[in-house]
Amino acid sequence: MTTSNPPRILVFAGSAREKSFNKRLARLAAERVEHAGGQATFIDLRDYPLPLYDGDLENREGLPANARRLQELLDEHQGLMLASPEYNGFITPLMKNTLDWMSRSDGERSGLALFADQVAAVVSASPGALGGMRSLALIRQLLSNLGVTVLPNPLAVPRAAQAFSETGELEDESQRQRLDALCRRLVTTLAKLQADEPTGGS
Repeated sequence: MTTSNPPRILVFAGSAREKSFNKRLARLAAERVEHAGGQATFIDLRDYPLPLYDGDLENREGLPANARRLQELLDEHQGLMLASPEYNGFITPLMKNTLDWMSRSDGERSGLALFADQVAAVVSASPGALGGMRSLALIRQLLSNLGVTVLPNPLAVPRAAQAFSETGELEDESQRQRLDALCRRLVTTLAKLQADEPTGGS
């Protein structure tokens, strides 16, 4: 698929660990988004450290600079591809805290409004047998609460320590196909929404 104005998709994982399986999966998803005709921007949340959300801190100092940078990135993209690790059956504190700060208002700009027209796809990788399925259900709920349209059929990659080849590709053919299908659907959905947007003129 090629478009003259490819949908822009922001991609990140809810882990700062250098060798994170989910960071690896997010990078792979970014490649597949590009292959599907989208324009992917992969970011590492390690490069955007944020304090734990604190209303008193926010009232005293305003939005942290990195939260503002993340909001600006979100505003420049139409879609999200998130890789959500699972900690004790839940989403990671890093993922939750990042989205909490991104959803806050900055002066007259509403953080929630930045999420309102976004479309997202979610994936997860885990060393366990379920592949992070519990975190996927929760990240879907959180994104929906923020007003994001979340695509169905997320990808969960179990036994992640054995799931990737030395080149970073998924070893399992069915998982590769599912990731490709999810990325294509995200790009196609966003392209259709862009085509349906009214154009200017009198």
